[in-house]
Amino acid sequence: MQHIFSKVRKAVEDFEMIEDGDKIAVGVSAGKDSLTMLYTLSFMRRFYPKKFDVVAITVDMGFEGMDFLPIKEFCDKIDVEFHLVPSQIKQIVFDIRKEENPCSLCANLRRGILNSTAKSLGCNKVALGHHLDDVVETFFLSLFFEGRIYCFSPKTYLDRTQITTIRPMIYLKEHDLRSAAKKLELPVITNPCPANGKTNRQRMKEFVKSLKQFHPATKDLVFNAIKRNIWGLKD
Repeated sequence: MQHIFSKVRKAVEDFEMIEDGDKIAVGVSAGKDSLTMLYTLSFMRRFYPKKFDVVAITVDMGFEGMDFLPIKEFCDKIDVEFHLVPSQIKQIVFDIRKEENPCSLCANLRRGILNSTAKSLGCNKVALGHHLDDVVETFFLSLFFEGRIYCFSPKTYLDRTQITTIRPMIYLKEHDLRSAAKKLELPVITNPCPANGKTNRQRMKEFVKSLKQFHPATKDLVFNAIKRNIWGLKD
């Protein structure tokens, strides 16, 4: 876990993600990424020089049979306030709209609920669980499907909600988080979305993985280019 803590702390300090007095809402999807982030931030608040608090928010998308009790019990164990927010996202996206490419609408709806709930709880920041692989995949998705050079930012202030979005895990790779989740025995819940594994994001994940055959360091090189040329962080 020392590797996880050091990478998260470096990202937090490189992009000034945390300040004294912050109340950070962690968006917990119940996957390995968000649960590892929740554990890491809950641990960091004990020793990080800038004092901050953490609450966990899970948006229940409305899929039948979902049991979030293990997430509640995990939050109790690490002394983090937990909020489960019901929604009709599944009904809107799949039953009413019948979206063929549901990810964008689903993500926007979830972020809207997450940000408004965070605001109502007195939070000034929302932490999302994107990691290094997500960064590279998003870059290629924007390039190939939108024709633009783009990637989300490590830290973004949202004027409308007055919430700052932070992504503390951008220096961690997916396999780091998979290993951490297994070691910590986190209560990961399988994604019930019918589109899971069938999206452009999944296809891009496979494409990025295939780049190893051309150069084993391709993913790292692309990430460093994004860091320098899009985010403006110099080595």
